[in-house]
Amino acid sequence: MGKKRNKKTLVWRPKPKSRTPPAETRNWLDLPRDVTVSILSRLRAVEILESAQMVCMAWRIICKDPLMWRTIDMANDADYDDMFYNLDAMCRHAVDRSCGGLVDINIEHFGDDDLLKYITDSCGGIRRLRLVSCYSISRVGLGKVASKLTLLEELEIYVCNLSRTSLEMVGRSCPLLKSFKLNRPEFSVYGISGFGAYDGFDDWNDDENGDENGGPVIDSFGKDDEALAIAGTMNGLHHLQLFGNRLTNDGLSKILDCCPHLESLDLRHCFNLDLKVALGKRCAERIKQLRLPNDSIDDYEFRTAPCDYGFYNDSEDFDCDDDYPYDFNGYYSDDSDFYDDFTKIRFSDLF
Repeated sequence: MGKKRNKKTLVWRPKPKSRTPPAETRNWLDLPRDVTVSILSRLRAVEILESAQMVCMAWRIICKDPLMWRTIDMANDADYDDMFYNLDAMCRHAVDRSCGGLVDINIEHFGDDDLLKYITDSCGGIRRLRLVSCYSISRVGLGKVASKLTLLEELEIYVCNLSRTSLEMVGRSCPLLKSFKLNRPEFSVYGISGFGAYDGFDDWNDDENGDENGGPVIDSFGKDDEALAIAGTMNGLHHLQLFGNRLTNDGLSKILDCCPHLESLDLRHCFNLDLKVALGKRCAERIKQLRLPNDSIDDYEFRTAPCDYGFYNDSEDFDCDDDYPYDFNGYYSDDSDFYDDFTKIRFSDLF
């Protein structure tokens, strides 16, 4: 007989599951301070004051550093129904935090002459000023603060009250001005929403003889007032945007004569111009970056935002606590170590 073999018993064993290492979690507080500063500085002022500074003590200390407030972006979506804070008071608080070091400020959908005066009185080194739909800032108010903007290099004005006189005061007071944007998209492109008979800007006056608060009056000085003010006082301009302006060929010719350093010129929706003549050739030969009246506005910031809320005045129609930075619970937020939300209203306060 042959040799008997031992039988092997096969036992099935499940393959051991591979263990996935737990996802690595990062502590934001471990970031170097300069990286954290870089991240937080990209936020708007409302986001910093309402949220970011309340995350932890380390972030709060960074958010109170004056260097964080050299640039103040008060952009907002103008949704006043959901807004439980006072933008004017918040802006003043942000200016105070800059300790006079503010160089760049953007104000949108709020503000008046008093706020503009407060900003320019507090900070003498502003190099960029951007005003968007600030209907309560009058042409007189802008002219009065012009003398305090001697270091201004960039000025952007979108659908705000302005006059030839205030423009001339800005030009004379700001010898370093290199870039100027004057935009009226709501008038030239869309008409004035909610104002019936006023379906264009030609019936509105830019001159100082009109309503000092920017009300509609009859135009008595023609379409080239702003162009002549620019040509007469802003001879150092390198960049000029006149979106939806009423200037004619005469006004544009004057600008070209008096602003020899112009490199870029945006004339979109300036439909009073006729650039099929020699003036068009002159622009094409001299200006490096030229946008013509009928050029595309696909990249224009306000093309989808006509003035469907009308001339909104938040000081009249929206009532909020004027004692910011005190919060609604009574804490003084700037010096307190509590992470209190000092811009929100408690629901119990509404009843």
